[in-house]
Amino acid sequence: DDKGRKMSKSLGNGIDPLEIAEKYGADALRFNLVTGNSPGNDMRFYTERCEAMRNFANKIWNASRFLMMNLTIDKCELPEKLELEDKWILSKLNTVIREVTENMDHYELGVAAQKLYDFIWDTYCDWYIEMTKARLQGDNPAAKEQAQRVLCYVLTDILKLLHPFMPFLTEEIWQSLPHQGKALIVAPWPEYEEGRAFPQAEAEMKKVMELITAVRTRRSEMNVPPSKKAHLAIEAADTAAFEAEKEAIARLAYCSGVEVAQSVPQAEGSVTVVTAACRATCP
Repeated sequence: DDKGRKMSKSLGNGIDPLEIAEKYGADALRFNLVTGNSPGNDMRFYTERCEAMRNFANKIWNASRFLMMNLTIDKCELPEKLELEDKWILSKLNTVIREVTENMDHYELGVAAQKLYDFIWDTYCDWYIEMTKARLQGDNPAAKEQAQRVLCYVLTDILKLLHPFMPFLTEEIWQSLPHQGKALIVAPWPEYEEGRAFPQAEAEMKKVMELITAVRTRRSEMNVPPSKKAHLAIEAADTAAFEAEKEAIARLAYCSGVEVAQSVPQAEGSVTVVTAACRATCP
């Protein structure tokens, strides 16, 4: 139990898995039992973790709902042209596929589950989906379709990797997406592909994400609400990544506009944020 005691009838500290599944969901219970556990070690059962895993299931469900509300394609195929953030997410997915497959082969289920949790919650939901909103809500039909295809492709592979841990949720979502085959449980397992490794895109996106995080942190420190937007001037020796992601930076860093240059004059009284790759200034 949560105090480290063996579950027994005499202590009355056992749990009824059917009750837990009824309250939090069978998938949340399964994922709770898999994560944070390593072979040969005793495991403490915390009901609070089931609640956290239910929140994780809700996160996946909401991300899927968002995609389906914006979906106009009938085939889940990658586009020919890929933007910087598209290459970044595909490269990250490629790495997760390789690592999770290796972990599963070595029966390191807890490690595999944790990597999936981090990728889905942080990389896919909190970063990539937010970055694609500018294209999905824009006026360019080609850009909209491009974002939809990558979102759908990555989500489909995520569902395949997550299926052994959360079979009910993943099957339900997969059936609602454009797919081939009768069921997710018999769909082919994703495979690592050398052609989907984009280390340069990962390095470029790291610069952008560091900047967005730094600006958000500074705004939080100064108690500036998201509704109050300011113009952001970015000075960098290599401006390519920041230029390519201007819309995403403006959206995620709550800016009214973004200017990118190799040299930006700094006005007196302006607020400056410095990262390893750039210096950003707000008036």
